Amino acid sequence: MASAKYKIKKNDTVMVVTGRDRGKTGKVMRVLPERGRVVVERLNIVKRHSKPRGAQSPGGIVEKEAPIAISNVMIFCDRCNAPVRVGVKVADDGAKSRVCRRCGEVIGND
Repeated sequence: MASAKYKIKKNDTVMVVTGRDRGKTGKVMRVLPERGRVVVERLNIVKRHSKPRGAQSPGGIVEKEAPIAISNVMIFCDRCNAPVRVGVKVADDGAKSRVCRRCGEVIGND
């Protein structure tokens, strides 16, 4: 199965638009295009039980971020102060940049 191309990238600020964490914002730590998911900092926290693996890593309950469906997050525009759709603008020299569909602000530094 080929992975799809998404307009959300690592270090983007996103807002969760549906689900348990709806309305919260965070920074994208990882994009998993083959699974259609993203890992967002401090969101979708789950508890995992880990076995002790020697003296340096004791066992216990570990809280960590779980992947969230990429369709459930939208890029957050600082200028609009809202979640927005993303468009692509092509410059005269052929360089592409992601732009906010609401205000036209360039998103990220591609």
